[in-house]
Amino acid sequence: MTTEDYRELVNARLEELLSQDIAYPALKEAMHYSIAAGGKRLRPVMNLMANAMFGGSLEECLDVACAIEMIHTYSLIHDDLPAMDNDELRRGRPTSHVMFGEAFAVLAGDGLQGAAYAVMIDNALRYVDNAERHLRAMRTVARGAGVQGMLAGQSADIESDGRELTEHELRFIHTHKTGDMITASLVSGAELAGAKGTDIDMVRAFGEHIGVAFQIVDDILDVEGSSEELGKTPGKDERDQKYTFPRLFGVEASRRMAEENTQQAVDALRPLGEAGGPLRELALRMLRRNT
Repeated sequence: MTTEDYRELVNARLEELLSQDIAYPALKEAMHYSIAAGGKRLRPVMNLMANAMFGGSLEECLDVACAIEMIHTYSLIHDDLPAMDNDELRRGRPTSHVMFGEAFAVLAGDGLQGAAYAVMIDNALRYVDNAERHLRAMRTVARGAGVQGMLAGQSADIESDGRELTEHELRFIHTHKTGDMITASLVSGAELAGAKGTDIDMVRAFGEHIGVAFQIVDDILDVEGSSEELGKTPGKDERDQKYTFPRLFGVEASRRMAEENTQQAVDALRPLGEAGGPLRELALRMLRRNT
């Protein structure tokens, strides 16, 4: 299957999932607004690709992939709030708090996060013979999204406002805020397919390197991209005096770092041969992206 095939499956299933079990209409509208804005669906696509790489079941993994996108979207809603990054444009549309107010933006993010775990639990109950695999995958997602992962990075990012960062501090922020959910998406997909040991180590190494490369490219695009390409406000990092890879190392050095990390990610999956081809190709496309 192609990346676009996976993306279409995720979009269709997200639409189904968000048509169910949301009791309050205004909350449902706010949750659906941010999910329906689209995006690359990178994390769920990687989840499904990693699952396929080890012979997993697309049907069994799809709801986990959708739950990961719900968690990612909730994090974007909250990240855009005035108390956080105060962004007014996301995925080419006004951000949630601009459309619905801050209170409903908070609730929409909370709703998506809670729905994500309910979706994964309901899915696990349909496959009780694979209960341990589902529990491992859910634990990986929860750690990637939680206080050991994304939230740790977001917390460090908030505390970094207004002060100069070291390279170590910058890497901590980006490794956790961005990279941990990318790695969790990949590892959970592999775990659901039954991968263990050195296979998981290879997938984790791929995720860690591609997470760094993704963030570096994102930082470069904030310098060089346009709002039409990015779907969000470019140049905001500089205006807000945020520490990024280009600010600390310069654009050209940052570009080389992205290339090096992409190559390390590609190399991590070499032992898997042709099975790792789709993810290796995706990594190279991510390096060349302009959105």
